[in-house]
Amino acid sequence: MSIPHDTPDGTPHGSDGSDGGPDRTTAQTADRTSGPTTVRAAGCVLWRRSPVGGELELCLVHRPKYDDWSHPKGKLKRGEDWLACALREVAEETGYAACPGPYLHAVRYVAQDRPKEVRYWAAEAEAGRFVPNDEVDRLLWLPPAAARERLTQPRDGALVDALLTALHLT
Repeated sequence: MSIPHDTPDGTPHGSDGSDGGPDRTTAQTADRTSGPTTVRAAGCVLWRRSPVGGELELCLVHRPKYDDWSHPKGKLKRGEDWLACALREVAEETGYAACPGPYLHAVRYVAQDRPKEVRYWAAEAEAGRFVPNDEVDRLLWLPPAAARERLTQPRDGALVDALLTALHLT
């Protein structure tokens, strides 16, 4: 059972997840339906102001296993809540601490014949330094339009727009 909470705009949100909201359901309470279990993951659209000119930059990571560019994300560990997972994955994949901002939305798709749900938050990059590893070998900081173009999956482009809206830049 998940605990009801308030959404970023302060309105109550139940635990059914019907609106894709950021409920506090953990990996322990996965769907129990007749079909395959939904893979639950979380991530962030990590952003910063450029150290050179102050323009908005978004962080994208390259995963050599899939040869793709994406926002940092990963699977929930048993008992972990969505936001904790998102922040852990940012730190593991990018080397940066992150200050979480508003919940953006969920992306749902099928991966390896299983349904997958990834919930995303806006997050501002804090201190850190990227170190290439087996999971993520490259990291780029790009302006929003360039990040949208670089993303491998078109569905991830909507997250760029959601971030710009959340930051009141559109």
